[in-house]
This record gives sequence, structure tokens and C-alpha cells, in this order.
Amino acid sequence: MSSIHPAPWSEPVQRPPEAVAARSAMASTPAMAAPQASSELPPLLEADLAACRASLAKNSKTFHAASLLLPLSVRAPATVLYGFCRLADDAVDVEGGRRLAITQLRRRLDRVFEGRPQPVAADRALAAVVARYAIPRGLMNLLLEGLSWDVEGRSYETLDELQDYAARVAGTVGAMMSLLMGVREAPALARACDLGVAMQLSNIARDVGEDARMGRLYLPRQWLREAGIDPEAWLAAPRFEPALAGVVQRLLDAADDLYARAAAGVSSLPLDCRPGINAARLLYAEIGHEVARAGGDSVNRRAVVSGPRKTALLLQAGLGLWPSCARLSEAPLPATLPLLEAVARTTPPSVAASKAEFVVDLFARLERSERASSWGRRAA
Repeated sequence: MSSIHPAPWSEPVQRPPEAVAARSAMASTPAMAAPQASSELPPLLEADLAACRASLAKNSKTFHAASLLLPLSVRAPATVLYGFCRLADDAVDVEGGRRLAITQLRRRLDRVFEGRPQPVAADRALAAVVARYAIPRGLMNLLLEGLSWDVEGRSYETLDELQDYAARVAGTVGAMMSLLMGVREAPALARACDLGVAMQLSNIARDVGEDARMGRLYLPRQWLREAGIDPEAWLAAPRFEPALAGVVQRLLDAADDLYARAAAGVSSLPLDCRPGINAARLLYAEIGHEVARAGGDSVNRRAVVSGPRKTALLLQAGLGLWPSCARLSEAPLPATLPLLEAVARTTPPSVAASKAEFVVDLFARLERSERASSWGRRAA
């Protein structure tokens, strides 16, 4: 990682956000737009980052735990990306108006990539991060495409089709995380995408019952029919049965193979980033292992990784910093090729930002503020 970039990112801006009404979006920015010149990089407001951190801590305990092992310089922009992805996911999960939500998200991204975000914490922070790290608009477009498939109620016949979906809603996040760490080489990016896809497959295996009760079925329908289960009849009256356990286990096996490939990619990351990515890999894989230990029953129960087990995995994540890179150069999943192409078409940032002083200073200030607030509550 190279030089530290000076102002406007070396000092976080502390002014409160302006209360300005959002205007309608204008024409879209092309997907391959180059990052803004360094003198034009938008600031990251302390209040905006704090809002993203609060969302992460509340809505994703597993990802939050893993993020604590990332260096401060990566944790901040990663928190921002998560904040926007969570906002997007929540927007399309709201009953009614879901197609409109996708349209509105596209317009918000237009403004983000134009450098004039809406006066919302997640948007302002995202505009700062995409400009700083040259996050391709193409990756964001693919993420929204995956969310639009949820809105359409798309079903997936094969594992390949399911991986197309997982690559969009989670592989994109893996690719963006790699970019935040300054790693843009194709083999390492492919393994980062593998990790995102694997994590999504673990989530699908965990949430079979929960999804079914909302009228959703993500398991490959071809696999269900091969197991003697009629997908539509099962979705109308979801129940656990041994045949279903076999389908869930097939999905977990596919995820575990991708986790093994992703482990090879860890060797391409900066050393201080490896514990956090190891943690994400191990914690999400453990969700699947919990499902397997329950006999594949994710209809009647939701797998949860216990606190002591999380602690043990976090320790393991901090120790396994030099994994084998034997699978690093394996061919990418076909589903992730559009993600790799989106990155290849985008000009890298002119400077590496993974050790930017502004982030260290920003987190130091936030943590001092939190300690002061805690001491104040105790005194009261």
C-alpha cells in the first residue's frame, strides 16, 4: 500500500449535515466513469460514518464481529459500504412499492457517482468512498440487478442460476471489499467474489424456513425434484423432511468448496487485513456447520453460532495468516465474470487509501467520544 493522501481526507469534516431537500435524480453516470480528481474528493463526515457503524452493529452481528479484526483504515469504508447495501436490501424487502424502490435506488446511485449525493448519511458516506477507492458503478448496478430479481420473485432451477444471483447480491460486496484493501488483481478478486457467493449460500441454507414463510424459495428446484420434492407444493406447505436435508447439505457442500477457494485469496491481502477476512470466512462457514449439526433442519429452527464458538473462531482467524495459495489461480466462477469485468474496465485510484490517516484519526475521535459518553452515563 502506498502513500497517504492529504486533504480533504486527512482530516474528517465535523460540520453537521445540511438540511437540504433532495432533488430528483438527473441522467445516469456511465459505469466506467473515472474516479474524481484527488482535489475533488468529497469529505467523509464523522456523523455519517457513525450512522453506518450503528446500522452494522444492530443488523449484522456476524459481519460486525469480523469487521472488528480489520484495520481501522479498511473498517471505516467497509462500514460505509455495508450501510448502503443494508439500506438497499431493506428498501426492497418492504411490502409494496418494491419496484419503485429499485428505481429510487438507481437514482440515488446516479447522484452518488455524480458527487452530489442526497442529504442522507449512507449516501454522503458512499459518495466519499466510491470516489476515494474507484468503486465501479458496474458493481453497484449488478448488486441492484440481484435485488431486482428478488422483487420479480425469480426462481432458480440450478446451482449455476443460484450462483448468478449470489454473485450479484453478495459477490459484489466481496469484490468491493477487495478494492478497499487495495487488491485489484484478477485472481485475488475472483477469490473475494467466491467468498461473497459462499456467504450467501450459507445464508440461504440457514433461512430455508424463514424464506418459505415469506413465499420465497432459493434452493435449486432441480435438486428438489431430484430428491422427490415438488417445489411449488412444498412452498405452499413448508415442512422439514429427510429429503430436504439432503438438498440443504448439497448447498452447504457447494459453499464449503467456495470457502476453501476463498482461503487461498487471503494470502494475496495485506497482512493486517487477513484476520478480518479470515473471520468473515470462518464465521459464515460456521453458520452452515450449525445447520448441518441440526440435521439440515433450517425450517423449524434458525442456526446461530454461540458466543464461545465465535470467540474461538476469531482467535483462529488471527492465527491463520499464511494459508495455502494452491487454489488461488483456479478459474473464476462463471457467475462472477461480470464482476471481474466491471473492475477491469475501471481506472484504479491514483493513490492507495488503505492506510489513510484520516480514518485512523476519525476512529480515534469517535472512540474518544464514545468513552466520554460512557463515562458521563456512569457519572449520572
